[in-house]
Amino acid sequence: MTTVSRPERPIVLYGFKKSGHSHRVEVFLELLGLPYVFRPVDLAGGEHKRAAFTAKNVFGQVPVIEDGDQVISDSCAILFYLASRYAPESWLPREFPAAADVQRWLSVASGLLAYGAAAARLVTVFKAPFNPEEVIARAHVLLRVMEDVLTRGDWLVGTQPTIADVALYSYVAHAPEGNVSLDAYPHVLGWLARFEALPGFVPMPSTAVGLRAGA
Repeated sequence: MTTVSRPERPIVLYGFKKSGHSHRVEVFLELLGLPYVFRPVDLAGGEHKRAAFTAKNVFGQVPVIEDGDQVISDSCAILFYLASRYAPESWLPREFPAAADVQRWLSVASGLLAYGAAAARLVTVFKAPFNPEEVIARAHVLLRVMEDVLTRGDWLVGTQPTIADVALYSYVAHAPEGNVSLDAYPHVLGWLARFEALPGFVPMPSTAVGLRAGA
């Protein structure tokens, strides 16, 4: 896929390889063919809470990108920035209602997905103190909605992939790591396969055997 313009020098991505939030940005940079350098952040060692990093993101979270003099944090905000500056319009539609629909899915990524499938994975992979039954149930609420939407088209918005798909992909693909089975969602599985077939796609490292297998 071609880009509208190119950064003057490689974008720096500060992230963590097993973070779905970081992977959203990494995979989008790859899909756009943009030059970048990945700088790992030592989350276990608390690097993200130290002054050098919080100067880049006051919330002390990955990912963050540096694009020349621009410093952008929050994965969905970064997707919006990259799409607005460097991507063909198809990744971020300008016309309504598609533009609003993309924004809706970005809200879902930061809400129902983050506190559903992503949280369930945090329980099993990183021992986060969420209620497993609650977050797994929430994950299935979203998956049922996605399954219904994807019965009507190949992508979440319109006929081509957008940053809505990028924002949802990583944590849905890795939902089984949080004991969230995808077996009942054939259209979601088809969507994942289509996303993975996009030129430039790179996977997020798996933390469990049997990715996408039922729990």
